[in-house]
Amino acid sequence: MASEEKQLNLFGSGLKWTWPKWSIDYDRPGSQLYDRKLLLAIISLISLGFVMVMSASMPEGESLKGNQFHFVLRHLRNLVGCILIAAVVLRIELHWWQKFSPVMLLAVLFGLIAVLIVGTTVNGATRWLNIGPIRIQVAEVAKFAFCVYLAGYLVRRHQEVRERMFGFLKPIIVLIIFAGLLLMQPDLGSVVVLFVITVGLLWLAGARLVDFFLMMLFGTVLFVFLVATAEYRMRRVTSFLNPWDDPFGSGYQLTQSLMAYGRGDWSGQGLGNSIQKLEYLPEAHTDFIFAVIGEELGFIGILVILAVLFWLAYRAIILGSLCLQKDKAFDGYLAYAIGIWICFQTVVNVGASIGMLPTKGLTLPFISYGGSSLWIMTAAAMLLIRIDHERRLDLTQAVQRRGKP
Repeated sequence: MASEEKQLNLFGSGLKWTWPKWSIDYDRPGSQLYDRKLLLAIISLISLGFVMVMSASMPEGESLKGNQFHFVLRHLRNLVGCILIAAVVLRIELHWWQKFSPVMLLAVLFGLIAVLIVGTTVNGATRWLNIGPIRIQVAEVAKFAFCVYLAGYLVRRHQEVRERMFGFLKPIIVLIIFAGLLLMQPDLGSVVVLFVITVGLLWLAGARLVDFFLMMLFGTVLFVFLVATAEYRMRRVTSFLNPWDDPFGSGYQLTQSLMAYGRGDWSGQGLGNSIQKLEYLPEAHTDFIFAVIGEELGFIGILVILAVLFWLAYRAIILGSLCLQKDKAFDGYLAYAIGIWICFQTVVNVGASIGMLPTKGLTLPFISYGGSSLWIMTAAAMLLIRIDHERRLDLTQAVQRRGKP
């Protein structure tokens, strides 16, 4: 049958390695078992990211390493990693993620502790863990693992979350533990992302309003406390309100970013013609790559990119609803979590570069330079493809069963 999959039991562990058949049901020409538009959107964003990283990073590569292609070659290596990650994630059944989600969370917890002990420090932040030749930002893995864990938790404790405060508080306690470790790096941006994912999923799962009110109150008080007790965080929060007060100090990065947007106008200066990337704009190929996109591709270009990113997040939310309608709760909540993650991180990155939000050090999904971010976002996107694949596979098998005499 066209809907069958080849399976291999790895070392007797119960982990099924599956090989999806992308061409299906020969009795229904034109049918398919994966979302081609979703896959095309992901590939388009990653491809655009490579082009823009190449454009934005050449001056800094020449200045820092004496090789203008330094960051380009590293990004190519990251793309090879994306291909390998996609090949693995697409072939692992979703029930495996649900089964081993607590183990994944525990492994990431140990990783966050290890970062504080033997981690690599860059620009005053200790966020990276060297594993052989690979440098991993564990906070990115934590976002992925937390999404998987929270989806599994909501399946196991759905009724308790809806009816009892203790069921609501359990994931919050886990979040607080993760947040404490992340803030010691320090990485407030990842904490905010995890908080929003948690709030969004618990809301979609039907938690009580009184629980939300208490959590939002706690989150607001904690955020104000964290900002008020760290001078560098206070500077970040206040400098975006009027960066021109100190254009060569705390407001320097934002003023340079705003200049880039201003030069871009409607249609941009043309690919490769950015001035701000010539070592005027710090982090031009990472956190502030969207400013370079605005300068080179203009307002029209950034609208197109934002449309694709938000369509991807919207598609994830719709996919989650479709899965919940078919009683595939884990698949649905996981798709919701990924959609919220992509949408919120995009909003924060773009908002910081245009001066609407404080700088949080979050990358633009699929586009910014950075191996850990790109690899983890690829894994999350491939999970969406896998979720949609299994949903369509179930529908096809149901139709075939109904067609039997």
